[in-house]
Amino acid sequence: MNSLPEGYRALVIGASGAIGGAFVDVLREDPRCAEVHCLGRSTRPSLDLTDPQSISMAAQSYEGQPPFDLIVLAAGVLYGDGFMPEKALESLNQEQLLATFQINAIGPALVLRDFVPLLGSNGLLAVLSAKVGSIADNRLGGWYSYRASKAALNMLLKTAAIEAARRWPGKRLVALHPGTVASALSRPFRPAARAPREAVADMLAVLDGVTAADSGAFFSYQGERLPW
Repeated sequence: MNSLPEGYRALVIGASGAIGGAFVDVLREDPRCAEVHCLGRSTRPSLDLTDPQSISMAAQSYEGQPPFDLIVLAAGVLYGDGFMPEKALESLNQEQLLATFQINAIGPALVLRDFVPLLGSNGLLAVLSAKVGSIADNRLGGWYSYRASKAALNMLLKTAAIEAARRWPGKRLVALHPGTVASALSRPFRPAARAPREAVADMLAVLDGVTAADSGAFFSYQGERLPW
C-alpha cells in the first residue's frame, strides 16, 4: 500500500471470515504497515453487526489512539440457517429480509457512523459490496434480499462519502466487489472460486490507486468502476 503513509495503521472488521482473514494476513506482510487491528464477533472487544451497542463500544475502545489509515469492512451474509437466496417472489419472507439487511446494510451503516471519525485526515475506508447489488447491472433477477441489501449498502456508502467530502475532505470511502472468492459464503454456489489471498491482493491494488476524487465510487477487484 504505497499510497498510505509509512507505518500506516489498518483495521479489518470481519477478520474471522475467509476474506477478512486474508486481508489481515496480507496487510501484516506489508513492511510499510505498522499495525493491523482485528474486529469481529470473537475478538475483544467484539463487534457484531446485529448488535448496535457492540459496534459503538468497539469504536469507543479506539478513542484516544492514533487514527487509522485504512479500515476494511469485510463481513456479510448471503445465506444462513434455514434460508438460501430467493429465486422467486413466493420465496420472500420477512425474517430473511430482516436478517440479510441487518448484516449487509444496517450494521455497516452503524460502522460508518462510528468508524469514519476514526480515520486519519487522508484515511481510506472500504466496504465489501457485490456486483449483484448493482441495480443497473441486474439482468438475471433472483437473490432478492442479498441484491437489495447490497444496493442499500452502496447507497449508504455513497451518501456517507458525500458528507465526508464536506466535513473531512481528505477521507476516502469506497465500495468494493471482491469477485467470487472461495469462502463459506460462496461454497454452495461456486466451489471453484478464487483464493482469498488472490482476491485481497487484487483489491488492495485497487485501493492503492483510490484518490479523494474517487470517494463514493463502486469498484470491482479489477479496478473497473461499477454502475450503481
